[in-house]
Amino acid sequence: MDASGASLLARLQSDQAAARRDQLKDRVMLLGMIIAEVRNREIEVRREVTDDDVVDVIRKGIKKRRESVALYAKAGRTDLQEREEAEVAALEGYLPAQVDPAEIRTAVQAAVAGGAANVGAVMARVMPAYKGRVDGSVINAIAREELTRG
Repeated sequence: MDASGASLLARLQSDQAAARRDQLKDRVMLLGMIIAEVRNREIEVRREVTDDDVVDVIRKGIKKRRESVALYAKAGRTDLQEREEAEVAALEGYLPAQVDPAEIRTAVQAAVAGGAANVGAVMARVMPAYKGRVDGSVINAIAREELTRG
């Protein structure tokens, strides 16, 4: 639940209704796709989704769109690239505040000092504490840096 007491899914649905009223076709479609993916997750887990589940779906949507941005940039399709970047920016607005990289680095260093000798072991120790608040690729990159420093 966020500060207003509404779930993230309810916020997505409310924002989609507002976009529909304002005739923002692209935003209506983007939010509709995310809501549909959340509903699929609900069926998959066989329970009502939590905000953490919704954040997971949004992160996956952002990851897919970032991959598309790279492909469109490589192909020289700036029109499609810009659209995907706009979608990424819109979706990032639904994510919780990101954790400071210095805090993550400290956690990674503690995991390495605690005996984690490879990236997988570091990720297993650090990820649970930051799930939903930081992208796994950030932790992975910091873990690789710290392990090579070693």
